[in-house]
Amino acid sequence: MVMLPIHFDIDEGVLARMKLEPREFARELRITAAVKWYEQHAISQECAAEIAGLSRREFIEELSRHGLSPCRDTLEELTEAAERR
Repeated sequence: MVMLPIHFDIDEGVLARMKLEPREFARELRITAAVKWYEQHAISQECAAEIAGLSRREFIEELSRHGLSPCRDTLEELTEAAERR
């Protein structure tokens, strides 16, 4: 797998208001995007965890932190994930 860097500019004031360092902001942005796309059924839980840079277990914990249930996968998605292991 090839990792591609993605860059964009953000005002320093945003980071200051959020009380986050650039690395922390990038991490939170990845997680929040993955959670939202998962919530919208745009991506699977496994894909969301990968985007977030987390294990699947850690991603499930993030879903809880965002007030979402991890129980959304279809039987087919669960079977596919089990077969890949």
